[in-house]
Amino acid sequence: MNNQIIKLEGVSIDHLDHNVLDNINLSIKKGEFTYLIGDTGSGKTSLVKSLYAEIKVSAGNINIINYNLNKITKKDIPMLRRKIGIVFQDFQLLTDRTIRENLEFVLKSTGWNNKKDIDLRIDQVLKKVHLKDSKEKMPYQLSGGEQQRAAIARAILNKPEIILADEPTGNLDPYISQKIIDLLKEINLTGTTVLIATHDYEVIKNNKSRIIKCSNKNLQEISIEEL
Repeated sequence: MNNQIIKLEGVSIDHLDHNVLDNINLSIKKGEFTYLIGDTGSGKTSLVKSLYAEIKVSAGNINIINYNLNKITKKDIPMLRRKIGIVFQDFQLLTDRTIRENLEFVLKSTGWNNKKDIDLRIDQVLKKVHLKDSKEKMPYQLSGGEQQRAAIARAILNKPEIILADEPTGNLDPYISQKIIDLLKEINLTGTTVLIATHDYEVIKNNKSRIIKCSNKNLQEISIEEL
């Protein structure tokens, strides 16, 4: 794939029978840190969902981590998603389990079965997101920023090649938002490709990187000055 970990060619995406993106092309190289911006309804969330095979495109081709999503079978989708860490705006932690149990659930459901290995991996990721002392806490006992860090810990459990983050700072104040971006940049420095869908322009201005804008059913690469 010529170092391109994500490649879209002539892709069109519909949402609720309404065309939101039409004939778009996009290439993201392995290890890139990219922002995806656009107004509400511009198609950025639909685009992110198409990358982890949550929704099918109506036209065109998507290749991601050497998977052709037009030809991917249902049984291969879990394998694809093991290679992709997904971070949501609303955290999506299981509220009836501790943080450790949340992470254990993901590992067991993705094929881990050795308790010692599971415990070690949980400790590793919680240390990385600075939550090692919170593993026996319930999600409601954590602040919004801590819950998002726990969600990022969950996303990196299987050492994904790509992290897709959909509005990861949407519910957080500017200081905590910066901490979340710092954490995603740390993970990116280890070689993980990061794509962040966001409308938080202050975060982008303070953490310059490649910017792709969804607008008028199309994608356009823009500079920081054009925000």
